[in-house]
Amino acid sequence: MNYIDYIVIVSYIIGFLFLGSLFKDSKDSKDYFLGGKSFGWFPLSLSTIATQLSAISFISAPAFVGLKDGGGMMWLTYELAVPLAMIFLMVFLIPPMYKAGVVSVYSYLENRFSTSTRLLVSGVFQVSRAFGTSVMIYAVALILTSVMAIPMWQTILIIGVVTLIYSYQGGMKAVVYGDMIQMIILFFGIIICLIAGLHHLGGWSEFVANVDRPRLTAVNFSSMGFEKGEEFGFWPMLIGGFFLYASYYGTDQSQVQRLFSAKDLGTVKKTLLFNGLLRFPITVIYCLMGLIIGTLVMTQTSFSSAIPVGKPDLMIPIFIRDYLPHGVIGILLVAILSAAMSSLSSAINSLSAATVEDFFNRDKQLSAEKYMKISKLAAIFWGVICILLAFFTGDIAKTVIEAINKVGSVFYGPILATFIAAIGISKINSKGVNIGILAGVATNVYLWLFVPDVFWFWWNAVGAIVTLLVGYIASMILSNNEKDSNFSKPILEWDKSKLIILLLFFVAIIIFSYFFDTFI
Repeated sequence: MNYIDYIVIVSYIIGFLFLGSLFKDSKDSKDYFLGGKSFGWFPLSLSTIATQLSAISFISAPAFVGLKDGGGMMWLTYELAVPLAMIFLMVFLIPPMYKAGVVSVYSYLENRFSTSTRLLVSGVFQVSRAFGTSVMIYAVALILTSVMAIPMWQTILIIGVVTLIYSYQGGMKAVVYGDMIQMIILFFGIIICLIAGLHHLGGWSEFVANVDRPRLTAVNFSSMGFEKGEEFGFWPMLIGGFFLYASYYGTDQSQVQRLFSAKDLGTVKKTLLFNGLLRFPITVIYCLMGLIIGTLVMTQTSFSSAIPVGKPDLMIPIFIRDYLPHGVIGILLVAILSAAMSSLSSAINSLSAATVEDFFNRDKQLSAEKYMKISKLAAIFWGVICILLAFFTGDIAKTVIEAINKVGSVFYGPILATFIAAIGISKINSKGVNIGILAGVATNVYLWLFVPDVFWFWWNAVGAIVTLLVGYIASMILSNNEKDSNFSKPILEWDKSKLIILLLFFVAIIIFSYFFDTFI
């Protein structure tokens, strides 16, 4: 790096501090946490995808596809269930919650069940999201430190403090519009790396001639994920993925808050449609980037020797450092910072929203002035917590990242089942659903500890099914035979054109993934 790269990075940081100041005059909860419910589908879609296309995706996914042992294009199977999950959210889960006008998604659970259900699920979200975000900060800082002449602690502070300042000032508006900018930067960063990788390889024909062919296989119908080493099979990724994505996009505050910020329900549906269609092409592009740069590693000894043994995640940062011109290096490092800041800003805003709504303002007793004061204090609190936790993640980060994914799958299924019961199953009551949640989580923990051969993607489905079954049975046993006045029969939101588009796209991505190796 030289002064040109540092100028690019500093300019980016100053720009985002200015962005926060543009939206600092939020007046109430709907303004600060929901952006005044003024967003259209385009900024919300880019914001949602930007959070998903994290720094870890930009760095680790290409390394998995192109370099890691046992890796390859099977990464595409992560995306297979996304269109189906978007259909479920569009038709069943999101419309009643959007119409309820809530800020925290967990307040819907209190309206239907009880305060204990709301606080339980909200508490799980806050602890897990803060921990996972801190790991992300640490992992990105570690990678940037390896290619920049900046100490680890300074990198963590740059990511954390800058994001905290603009998130604190501007609330959801700063988050969404910041994500839009970061998404554009990150996408062009991927394209730059892909083209530069082809250039240094000698063109597409050289890539095709030298690529590791087994890495081109994307879909495996024989693996069911019930034996050790059986991962990324079609059925566990599709079924488990459906429950995971339906829960993440439909019940996780960090994602649902964006949908609640839409100006109307039609905008919500367009956002879900766009997200269902755009995720897969972007994933294909950064996976192809990983294949190309991984092939470059295998054909150039100097590149291969520069990557420390056992640290394939450094492939992309080292490529940026050693193969790109100054100025472009700065832009690509900004892309990595962008991805990290996008994830952190989303976490800060959603954590503070859940804290204020679920623990301080459940009875709507706070004045607008006091609400805003507590909201901004909560943003500072969670920003500081995420930054501090990042310092203590330390050398266990590599195993924690894997553990975070598993922890999420322990809870995603039971939480999704809770919302399904709240919206669509009148006979499940508050006591029953709480028992169901505990049973679903306990079952997943048992699988984790005592049945390690079961692929963790299955936990999302198992946890949901157990929660619903136990919740229903417990409700029948503990029922007082009184009609639940808080339950109203759901009205399904059928939008045939969008549903057909997503179903056709679902079929198309399966066909594309299955025949991917024939295209290269």
